[in-house]
Amino acid sequence: MAGRREFLQFLATAGLAGFDLGSRRSLAHADGTTAYHLPHFGNVSLLHYTDAHAQLLPLWFREPSVNLGLGDWSGRPPHLTGERFLAFNGIKPGTAEAYALTCLDFEAAARTYGKVGGYAHLATLVKQLRATRPGALLLDGGDTWQGSATSLWTRAGDMVAAQLELGVDVMTAHWEFTYGMERVLELIEGPMKGRIDFVAQNVVDNDFGDPVFRPYTLREQNGVVVAVLGQAFPYTPIANPRHLVPNWTFGIQEERLQAQIDAARAEGATVVVLLSHNGMDVDLKLAARVRGLDAILGGHTHDGVPKPMEVRNPGGVTLVTNAGSHGKFLGVLDFEVRDGKVRGTQYRLLPVFAELLPADPAMQTLIDAQRAPFLQKLAEPLATSEGLLYRRGNFGGTFDQVILDALMAVQDTEIAFSPGFRWGGSLLPGETLTRERLLDMTAITYPAVTVNEFTGERLKAILEDVADNLFNPDPYYQQGGDMVRVGGLTYTCEPGAASGARISNLRLKGTPIDAAGRYKVAGWASVGENVEGPPVWEVVEQYLKAHQTLATPNLNMPELRGVDGNPGLA
Repeated sequence: MAGRREFLQFLATAGLAGFDLGSRRSLAHADGTTAYHLPHFGNVSLLHYTDAHAQLLPLWFREPSVNLGLGDWSGRPPHLTGERFLAFNGIKPGTAEAYALTCLDFEAAARTYGKVGGYAHLATLVKQLRATRPGALLLDGGDTWQGSATSLWTRAGDMVAAQLELGVDVMTAHWEFTYGMERVLELIEGPMKGRIDFVAQNVVDNDFGDPVFRPYTLREQNGVVVAVLGQAFPYTPIANPRHLVPNWTFGIQEERLQAQIDAARAEGATVVVLLSHNGMDVDLKLAARVRGLDAILGGHTHDGVPKPMEVRNPGGVTLVTNAGSHGKFLGVLDFEVRDGKVRGTQYRLLPVFAELLPADPAMQTLIDAQRAPFLQKLAEPLATSEGLLYRRGNFGGTFDQVILDALMAVQDTEIAFSPGFRWGGSLLPGETLTRERLLDMTAITYPAVTVNEFTGERLKAILEDVADNLFNPDPYYQQGGDMVRVGGLTYTCEPGAASGARISNLRLKGTPIDAAGRYKVAGWASVGENVEGPPVWEVVEQYLKAHQTLATPNLNMPELRGVDGNPGLA
């Protein structure tokens, strides 16, 4: 991997948008922080990151090669990958920005530009930007408390400590709710109280429809009143176990949102933004249907979008952004406000290169302290991978294939299902797969592995249901995530077909699936209550230790129809 000085030389020709990369002053500083200099703009600044998934340390993260958009959503962000993504955004191939935002030449680019993210490196960038943007607010879009061994074992305590050290002002949520109502409220009313505002206008109690959380918070920045409204993931009780949030109702809640926007304006807010965990397609539809939002700062679908989308609605124009995932990016949205109105905006999506930004000492000390009790367990080697392991993509990833292979081998089944989660980093060929890396892919509060018998008809229904969640032409019926990963079973998928008609040609070892036949299927992460079974990481660990060296997995992908030439296929 290139050293920091060599890395700066790479960046000097990379042309990252908005960066001061070509100046001698940038190259003269070995710490590289001046390469992130953004000219000051306006008098209101919002810093935004989202979907960190508890990744305190720098990591590798391969962006998807498949992110399909259909119909009106084809050929527009976020459904662009590879060279189409670069062309749309005016990014040169082979640059640091191309590495951060696409899957192209990932392994070579990773070895050149290094790991991304890490809270100590993100903290350095936040402090630098705040020094030139007095009063800037730091917004956390949620999915912060889940996604690592330490976050699971501390029940999000490590991540709340990191948020406080980072200086988060406002947050909303999704996976946070999988710790249960009591734990969420305990943290909000405990260490976060008076320091981080937890906002979610679309969560109400079941009995009377009363708000559970603050719908928005008002902050004054350089004499301008800013309202930050919160939108938690609308489908939490469907995508995750209902029994963890039994007393709360979610949903998109358009009418309630409009009322809260109007209330914030009535209280004197000049800048009004929505901190959203809807997913970008949902945000784009929502932006066209409500008025009074200057911007939606989005998350959930893990899309790194360098250019905000301008969406017209009855009240004017709303900017829609999405700041990627895993601490890879920090979005910077500046407003120029004069005479009580927004007169201009500037947006930059800054990749967080760990080789370029030095670790903030205070944050690094905190991270080391949080990890110290668990280091021996985290570092245990399980296997070495000969190939690249990654997760992201609409239909499959090599790390998910390892999980599927493990489920089938250990549970003695011919078919396995694994959820289409989008969180979890990547592993380069030759790296050791430790227990920590395995937990990065599996650390949830409902990890039980199950074995069930399903009819062929039921297998098809499961695949159709998930496909509709992903490819329904109405974004309000999409729940984010990717297609369920499938081991053993092969099938054909036509994403643009009607609901219930996308899946066909189901086969097991080349033999057509019998609709009335019964098949033994392993899986994990059931959203049902009182589900019993070993945690998935124990099952996969047993498989890994038996193999020690992992050959590149044979990725089981469906045959796709009707998507030739789709810009979401790299």
